[in-house]
Parts: sequence; C-alpha cells; structure tokens
Amino acid sequence: MSTFQAPKGTYDLIPPVSATFLAVREAIAAPLKNSGYGYVETPGFENVELFARGVGESTDIVSKEMYAFETKGGDKLALRPEGTASVLRAALEANLHKAGNLPVKLWYSGSYYRYERPQKGRYRHFSQVGAEAIGVEDPALDAELIVLADQAYRSLGLRNFRILLNSLGDKECRPVYREALQGFLRGLDLDEETRRRIEINPLRVLDDKRADVQKQLVGAPMLRDYLCDACKAYHEEVRELLTVQGVAFEDDEKLVRGLDYYTRTTFEFVHDGLGAQSAVGGGGRYDGLSEMLGGPALPSVGWALGVDRTVLALEAEGVELDIPPATSVYAIPLGEEARRKLFGVVMELRAAGVATDFAFGGRGLKGAMKSANRSGARYTLVAGERDLAEGVAQLKDMESGEQTALALDTLVAEVTRRLG
Repeated sequence: MSTFQAPKGTYDLIPPVSATFLAVREAIAAPLKNSGYGYVETPGFENVELFARGVGESTDIVSKEMYAFETKGGDKLALRPEGTASVLRAALEANLHKAGNLPVKLWYSGSYYRYERPQKGRYRHFSQVGAEAIGVEDPALDAELIVLADQAYRSLGLRNFRILLNSLGDKECRPVYREALQGFLRGLDLDEETRRRIEINPLRVLDDKRADVQKQLVGAPMLRDYLCDACKAYHEEVRELLTVQGVAFEDDEKLVRGLDYYTRTTFEFVHDGLGAQSAVGGGGRYDGLSEMLGGPALPSVGWALGVDRTVLALEAEGVELDIPPATSVYAIPLGEEARRKLFGVVMELRAAGVATDFAFGGRGLKGAMKSANRSGARYTLVAGERDLAEGVAQLKDMESGEQTALALDTLVAEVTRRLG
C-alpha cells in the first residue's frame, strides 16, 4: 500500500468512475457551446482581495473556508473557492467588454477549494462547470441561463430536481428591506456570531439552516414586500419566460445564496435525493460586482453546477449514463513478427479514428483475451505467423463470438465500416 493518501476531504478520479464525471461535464457544457458561450480558464489561485471584495468578507467562504497563504515574495493568495469573481476578473483584465459584442458569454470547468467539514456531497476539493453572461441587464438572459442548466440536467436523464427562484432586489429597494430586516433580527435570541452577521449582511441570516434560528424567523419581513416596481417587473418577466419554455420552478422567498454579490434574480437547483447537501447548483444576477472589482458598470448573470453532486444525483435516481467503452478494437500479436506488424495496424486504426489498444508485454493468447474482454472492446484482432504468411488477421466479434479472416491491406477500411 502507498505511503501517501489523498488529503482529507478530497478524492481521486480514476477509471471507470472518471468517465462518468467527464460525461457530466460534457453534458453541462453542451448547451452552453450551442448558445454562444466561449471557454475560459483561470488560475487555480488568485489574490485574496479578489474574493474578499467579490464574494464578501462576511461570508463563511471568505471568513472560514478559504485556503489562503502568503508566497515567499509576500503576495497574499488564495485557492479559488468559486468561479465568478475569477472569470469576471479575467474578462475585465482582457477588456472583453470593450470588444463591442455584449453580453460577453463565457463558460468554464475546473476544481475549487473550501476548507469545510467533509461529508457526502461536500468536499474540500470539488468540481464545477459554470457560465457567466457579462455586460447586459435583460431578464431574457437570466431565463436563458436557467433554461440551459435545465436542459443539461434533463439531457443526463435527471428528473427529480427542483428549481428555486427568488429576487433580491437592487440598490434602490434592498437597503430599505435591509433596514427593516435588521430591526426584526435584533430582537431575536441569537448567538454573537449571528448578531455580527445582522450588521454586515442580514440576508444571510435567512439562509441559516439551524432549526432554532429558522423557528425564530417566522414572521420576518419578506423582500417581496419591499421590491421596487422595476424589480417586480423584472422578476415577473423572468418567471413568464421560464413558464413559456415549460421550465418548472418554485418561488422561494428565503433563497439568498451564500455570496454577497447577488442582486435581483437568484436561483438554486436542488435534488431531494441527496440529503442535507441538496443543492446541486445555483446562481443569479450580480450587477454590481464589476464595480466592486474596480471595473465599469457591467450588469451580469451566471451559475455554477456541481459535477460531484450531479453524479450523486444520478446515482440517487438510478440513472446510468450510456458511456461507450474506451476501446473499440484490441490487437493481440502472437510472435515477434506479428507484434511489429500489428503495432503498425494499431497506429493506422487510431489515425482513422478508431479507439484501439494493444496487448503489450508479450502475453499469451489466453491472458491477452482476458485483457481484451476487460477493456470492453467490440472486436479483437489476432495475428500469428501463419496468418501473416497468408496476408490476413483474425477479427473476432466479442459480442457474437464470430471470427473472420480479413486481408491486412483492407483491414482498416473493413473495421472502420463495421464500427459504423
């Protein structure tokens, strides 16, 4: 056994499970690629201040969960705990918003890091696919992103997820609500840390999962009663657009999400088969984040979907993805001359786009056939000295057991034809 193990709260992705994770990432990305979103990749670590400003110093992510460190040169950095702040920073740095084609539509995929108590569905290292639409304030853009996430989940075969929807208002109406909420919360019996949160970001108290806190929140003022006419109209249009597209959602007046930058549209994808960690993804509008990061006013909206939790949701529903085997043809040489000849054939098949593997190590036929079977290959290609003398190789269908002698000079074309 190895001396070393993966750090606590992390995991390794290894075959065959890793194929499922790749398939989930590709399924989430597919509707984005089809809707004008271009791929962006940012560093795994950023300046600590980027997250302190963007995500919010009062959030658990920044105050408790960030992996922050100082370099030998004195730079204060942090492993990225989420994707939006990094992607917006990259877009601003590259001046993508000045290219004249707004919104700037970007999608990304990668690993993120938070120091949390590890449990099923919550890891210290996790994987997300995200999308951001930067520079336009339009309810149709909010609706588009929710529809794309819904399409991605349904393409995977998921059915038992729910979409929670809310509006957090804007800089005009939210301050009035904030003041009313603070007045209500100050009268509750809460611990010191929660009381500090009341003064910094009272909306986060509504998201507190503790039963004793939720019990006291009955009768708290609701944001819907404080929304200005513009926010009401905006939210209603998002709701109507989703309804027209047949995307079901539930209004959740307490949905605030865990990040400070959200405004207006806020949404979450939850799956009831995951227990406590029911959120599989979420997002919302963040119209003021660009200015927080020192950029111009760029109203934007985005989401991130958890790959890990999506895989768990698939398992909870008993959905098995149709993942093709990694190998279509497995070549088995019998003898030194056959090894050289079939190695060349393998390269030709690969060049023709056929996933092909080779029996390395000079194993006998019995052992090599076991390896071929484990590989999931549809066909095995076997050749010995007698076959080469006749200018053929034996192609065996691993499903039917049928074996056919094929001329070496037509082999690649015939195998390609059979595989369709």
